[in-house]
Amino acid sequence: MREYSVPVLVDVPLSDNCADIVFERGEQEPGTVVINRKSGESWTPVTAAELRDQVAGVARGLIDAGVEPGDRVALMSRTRYEWTVVDYAIWAAGGVSVPIYETSSPEQVRWILTDSGAKAVIVESEAHERTVREALSGIAGEPSVWCLDNGALAELTAGGADVSEETLKERRLARGGLDLATLIYTSGTTGQPKGCRLTHDNLLFTARNVARGPLEALFELDGRAALLFLPLAHSLARIIEIVLIETATVLAHTPNMKNVAPDLQEFKPTFLLGVPRVFEKVYNAAEQKASSSGALTGKIFHRAVQVAVAWSRAESAGGAGAGLRLQRAVFDRLVYAKLRAATGGRLSAAVCGGSALGERLSHFFRGAGIEIFEGYGLTETSAPSAVNIPGANKIGTVGKPFPGVTIAVADDGEVLVKGRHVFDGYWNNPEATAEAIDEDGWFHTGDVGSLDADGYLRITGRKKEIIVTAGGKNVAPAPMEDRIRAHPLVSQAMVIGDDRPFVAALVTLDPEALGPWKQANGKAGVSDAELCADPDVLAAVQKAVDEANILVSKPEQVKKFAILPTDLTEESGHLTPSLKVKRNVVARDFAKDIEAIYG
Repeated sequence: MREYSVPVLVDVPLSDNCADIVFERGEQEPGTVVINRKSGESWTPVTAAELRDQVAGVARGLIDAGVEPGDRVALMSRTRYEWTVVDYAIWAAGGVSVPIYETSSPEQVRWILTDSGAKAVIVESEAHERTVREALSGIAGEPSVWCLDNGALAELTAGGADVSEETLKERRLARGGLDLATLIYTSGTTGQPKGCRLTHDNLLFTARNVARGPLEALFELDGRAALLFLPLAHSLARIIEIVLIETATVLAHTPNMKNVAPDLQEFKPTFLLGVPRVFEKVYNAAEQKASSSGALTGKIFHRAVQVAVAWSRAESAGGAGAGLRLQRAVFDRLVYAKLRAATGGRLSAAVCGGSALGERLSHFFRGAGIEIFEGYGLTETSAPSAVNIPGANKIGTVGKPFPGVTIAVADDGEVLVKGRHVFDGYWNNPEATAEAIDEDGWFHTGDVGSLDADGYLRITGRKKEIIVTAGGKNVAPAPMEDRIRAHPLVSQAMVIGDDRPFVAALVTLDPEALGPWKQANGKAGVSDAELCADPDVLAAVQKAVDEANILVSKPEQVKKFAILPTDLTEESGHLTPSLKVKRNVVARDFAKDIEAIYG
């Protein structure tokens, strides 16, 4: 078994808890701006003292409402300012935060609330409240419910006016590193979600060692600021929230993904967190805009992409030559500067997780002046376990373990993890815990990967998703799916072939890309459904498949594909909230399409 460790950088005292920093900074640096809150069309700065006071007010309200130390409080909302206030208020009151994706169905909400035993629920909207009420119908001991859109923060603050400062302080200081901080339910592709027990130490150890270690350069910049738009119910966005609060990086929230572009230009972040699909869409939108502006503009853009990728690859190999540097400088004025301006003009770095971004896009963004650092982890590991770092970004990998983490690759290729960031088990599920953490303390991730001589980790797929063809060939679908999905017209791709004579793929088209593509290709009158069989679309998807096939041997290559008539989305039930494909559900719902491929 090959393993690689990085020494602990920050030894977090077990007396610390997640809420401490809000109160300490509010006392020591009261005037420091820690959040920019969007109100209408303007941004309002929130100081450390103001954040502390709002967190304290809501925490007193929760105490007054009967929340006791260790009680679970659920939070169902989009990513917005109030989420952060409530999250820290729950901790300050001694409670345990239980995030719920705002897109969750009544059945999913019912499971999480009943399994966690939540004593209270805070929702964003009246629609969410109706979902919760429906989910709790017929259940005894219904928890209290507050609605943010109906003044929940003011109501809680008013209700807790008689709770003393001493009581609040006692509650907050009574919780330490070994106490449970949050239950995050994994959005599994099969079965009921499992509640991951994450302690205050899990979260603080992770946040402080990441912020003072691999990503320190990003959180020491003057005027540093970050825009969060991923769901805070997701463990990756959640740990970044904690990192931003711990480092006094100015934080802003975008609840609606459609507002990301204008919010980037207005807020002007220096740091961004995203999943691969976000960066793929940024690239695809830029390419479509250039192509629709005329043949010359399209040619300039594609040459700029080639130069950016070539420059970045040369940098990885020791440095670009004078000619390539000159070309990059020219295209920086023509193309790259405009791309950076669309993000506010100050963005130079981003962290990407959730799945693989793809080397070509990573090289392009670095060449264009926005370096993306890919990382790796799971909810069970407080989100990250490894991440690339400024000055040592090995594109194509997910980086080295962050300080205090050991990563190993077992003989069968499974990635194993140890460290203080690893959860202490699944809520109410000792059997699943025993399966996940072995007798030697290794957490079994279920992912397959490799470690190189320098300690950089590559992820090649999920152990349970390895396809074995009828000919006995083992195929890892993830790398090919990532490459196919990178095509501007493609939304989702799922490689199939288990017990089949050859490997194939199911592909869906991106609805947002189809409109501009039809205009540019003289097919404005063609319906989206008709495009599934359009020769030009088929040729474009075939090109994406051909590029993916370069990655693998001939027996592993995709021989046929089918374009599905509808996209795979969370709403359709085919994606998890973290945008992972539910392979078994897709295989069931599109069984006829699969049989047609092999028929």
